[in-house]
Amino acid sequence: MAKNKTINVKGAAISILKNGDKDFISLTDMANAKESESRAADIIKNWLRNRYTLEFLGTWEQINNNDFKVVEFDHFKMQAGLPSFVLSVSEWIDKTSAIGLIVKLGKYGGTYAHKDIAFEFGSAISASFKLYLITEFQRLKEDENERLNLTWNLQRTLSKVNYSIHTDAIKENLIPKELTKKEASYVYANEADLLNMALFGITAADWRAENPNEEGNIRDYATLEQLVVLSNLESLNAVLIAQSISGADRLLQLNKTAIQQLKILLNNGALKKLK
Repeated sequence: MAKNKTINVKGAAISILKNGDKDFISLTDMANAKESESRAADIIKNWLRNRYTLEFLGTWEQINNNDFKVVEFDHFKMQAGLPSFVLSVSEWIDKTSAIGLIVKLGKYGGTYAHKDIAFEFGSAISASFKLYLITEFQRLKEDENERLNLTWNLQRTLSKVNYSIHTDAIKENLIPKELTKKEASYVYANEADLLNMALFGITAADWRAENPNEEGNIRDYATLEQLVVLSNLESLNAVLIAQSISGADRLLQLNKTAIQQLKILLNNGALKKLK
């Protein structure tokens, strides 16, 4: 689980936890916004024992969770609404293998719910609180997407700039002046595939043959880490070309560099935060 983020909803700090690629919102923080901290757990329990709530949770789980235990869910639903019926979040999770609610201990502890469920819980707080929660959450996601797009575009731009340096080096060192533009294009294609082989282990033509239904080219489907390494490889290849190193030797060196840099980037905490 990733570190919590916080949004401000009508003066209340609401924690958001990244669980895999899903966002979970703190029901505990939401309940605290309505009542004192000592009452937050009771608000969640009372909400959970409601028949409508259980039907909503059960339907959500059946749509999103293949391991959800429907028989146990039906048992809870039959008891819902009875004065004696009490159900805790932990019991709901344990008995039904539910994934829409989670209980987190320690710092930032409490009950968290998938955003779909948290928005529904917002109705138990107030209609206005629910609307403000949705608005602030959407604002957070828009900010995250904007930062991701900025980072992605920056890497694409850097890659294109380095590619210009790379092609200039090819033109000055590999392409004889006597070659026609058509002949030169073959050299460019070969050098581009040298980088493709070093980084992706496949040529552009082979990738297209294996992915006939995909649009664009192999580099359009590169990860952020691969784009960073591609930018570095283009600069390195330009230097190696200027040193008159053969294509075969350059491929080995570029491949070794790609492997080394990808291992570092995939374990780089700062880069993970950009995703």
